[in-house]
Amino acid sequence: TYRTVPDRIVAGTWAVAAAITGGDVMVKAARASDLEIALDKLVTAGAHVEVSDQGFRVTMDRRPRAVDVVTLPYPGFPTDLQPQFIALNAIAEGAAMVTENLFEARFRFVQELRRLGADVRTDGHHALVRGTDRLSGAPVEATDVRAGAGLVLAGLVADGTTTVFDISHIDRGYAHFVRDLTGLGAAISRVDI
Repeated sequence: TYRTVPDRIVAGTWAVAAAITGGDVMVKAARASDLEIALDKLVTAGAHVEVSDQGFRVTMDRRPRAVDVVTLPYPGFPTDLQPQFIALNAIAEGAAMVTENLFEARFRFVQELRRLGADVRTDGHHALVRGTDRLSGAPVEATDVRAGAGLVLAGLVADGTTTVFDISHIDRGYAHFVRDLTGLGAAISRVDI
């Protein structure tokens, strides 16, 4: 018998979802050791992370603190969690520098995040994110799978309604994204437009 390892990026996305919304999420069967650097960043942001044999739990009871991120190949900080952390930093206290070392066009989604009111400036491989008190709902477009996840997380904490278009990108990386977020208490629905 062989059991596959749970997807660390999906697990990391749920961890950031807990932190950005001030929630409490138990990510079952996930291996915290595969996300050590990302979970450490969440702790720096103010989250509580509890690791057990069953997985890990992330809770946040405060506004996040901005955290610097530098993407690197495994076991470094995963580039596929960079958009989610930019979304987290967009509502955090303070400012943070995000450095993308792996993909040229990874910051394409930043223009969409700005539509929600995020204060993000990019220069080459760097993005300076200044946290704002709040984001405002707006129509945005998912430019890739992880950018789409980051935009949805930002939309969860934005005032008003956020509509994310081109969600087929999200479907490629998350089997039941809307259902799982709804199960965690998110006010989200999938609609045909």
